[in-house]
Amino acid sequence: MASPHIVTLTQDNFQKEVIESTLPILVDFWAEWCGPCKMIAPILDELAEDNANRARIGKVDIDQHQMLAAQYGITAIPTILLFHKGQVVDQVRGLRSKRELQASIDRVLS
Repeated sequence: MASPHIVTLTQDNFQKEVIESTLPILVDFWAEWCGPCKMIAPILDELAEDNANRARIGKVDIDQHQMLAAQYGITAIPTILLFHKGQVVDQVRGLRSKRELQASIDRVLS
């Protein structure tokens, strides 16, 4: 069960929720069958709560939204892109610690 703080991103809402977002947004590109994606999910839930009014977390299921994955050159998952003011400002691939991901958010906010 996803955190209420996490936005499910689709082809239809990506522009509004990510590109036009006033807050930085960490976007997790994932798939149901991906083991490391399942392992990082609770970390993202915690980050979403910890950063509730400072940054947002969103998730794109690459099987359901292949065009978005292709648009951002996603070749391995999990890949997490950090968007700020509509631009990708950071990118991490693979399983990362909460501290590493928080540091990425903090760099954008500082």
